[in-house]
Amino acid sequence: MAQSNETENKPGPLSGITVLDFSRVLAGPYCTMVLADLGARVIKVERFGTGDDTRAFGPFVNEESAYFMCFNRGKESISLDIKSPRDRELLERLLDSSDVLVENFRPGVMERLGYGPERLAKTHPHIVYTSISGFGHSGPFSELPGYDMVVQAMGGVMSLTGWPDGEPARVGTSFGDLGAALFGVVGILAALHSRNRDAQGSRVDIGMLDCQAALMETALARYDVEGKVPTRTGDNHPSLAPFETFMAEDGKFVICAGNDTLFLLMADALGSPQMALKPEFLTNDLRVQNRAQLVKDVEKITTSKPMQHWIDALNEAGVPCAPINTIDRLFSNPQLLARNMIVKVKGEGDRAVRTAGNPIKMSTMSEIDPESPIRAPRLNEHREAILAELMTKCGAYAPTSRARSEADEIESNSFCETAAKA
Repeated sequence: MAQSNETENKPGPLSGITVLDFSRVLAGPYCTMVLADLGARVIKVERFGTGDDTRAFGPFVNEESAYFMCFNRGKESISLDIKSPRDRELLERLLDSSDVLVENFRPGVMERLGYGPERLAKTHPHIVYTSISGFGHSGPFSELPGYDMVVQAMGGVMSLTGWPDGEPARVGTSFGDLGAALFGVVGILAALHSRNRDAQGSRVDIGMLDCQAALMETALARYDVEGKVPTRTGDNHPSLAPFETFMAEDGKFVICAGNDTLFLLMADALGSPQMALKPEFLTNDLRVQNRAQLVKDVEKITTSKPMQHWIDALNEAGVPCAPINTIDRLFSNPQLLARNMIVKVKGEGDRAVRTAGNPIKMSTMSEIDPESPIRAPRLNEHREAILAELMTKCGAYAPTSRARSEADEIESNSFCETAAKA
């Protein structure tokens, strides 16, 4: 198979897809950020004056929110006044030329604005209409507000996070929002595939609580089988051993020997092959039952030398292990750097902010240059260009020369062109 030219520009697989993004804060914007990373054009619809709530979230770089930059990179911004006839006309044109709509308002908000899914299913049946909310658009809780920590608590993950003798703990990132965002992406891609087959858009309804339940791994099944409520296990896996942290001479590190073969290899790498022959450690189930003794026996060995010694020995033997990195160490992690996972984003100012890149690597998509910052839009930055693109050719708007120039750079079918093809 011939190798492709590394300098060849390969547009993302979603090139040609336009996403109309009504969402704000995190779950919706993270969902549409992933779509943008995969090549979709994302037009972010924001409130006049203030825009997305996260524009006011710190930390700030030259009075611009780094939080906003991270999750709105590569998007366009337009502010619309839904009460204005001209803006309603523009929104209709945007809907005509868009493939996906994403919103994360509470149920009923889009209906009151006149752009609910039932109406758009009749007037714009090609659109994949995606809603992300705390509890979805059905069920007794659908009208309740659902923030990340609310669904972390209600969905059970807080009861599993922390130490057995400690209090329940929130997962250190916004697990509820991010999980819903990723399930939203999956739903959108499935709906676009379905539309390719039957030329019909569909409704994607994502509830954050549903997503939390889906991410509980085997916790529900364990309770159903064992009749015991799973609870906090600290740093170990409830069904595997050794699968936890161990103390070395200079700090803690992780060993994950998740099967009998890896346990044999671990014992050899630690210089104690006889450990694997102890009757209480012969199977994974026995090791789980005798975890306290297992940890004690392993740490008798590992506390004698620095963690890097053991990590090198375990890696040489093929046993999964790792240091417990603090966030600052990710910026110099050679694996993340090799895969372009540390990228830069920026607003209008010169100061770029480093953040995580796109983890979806595809042979059909060019890698970005991690040293070239990806722009996040200023509020309403693209209004004039979008007006020129969608309304000028129909004689509904006379653009400025700057707007006309900006519109020429936007690769998207105009409303008039779409109507002409219909």
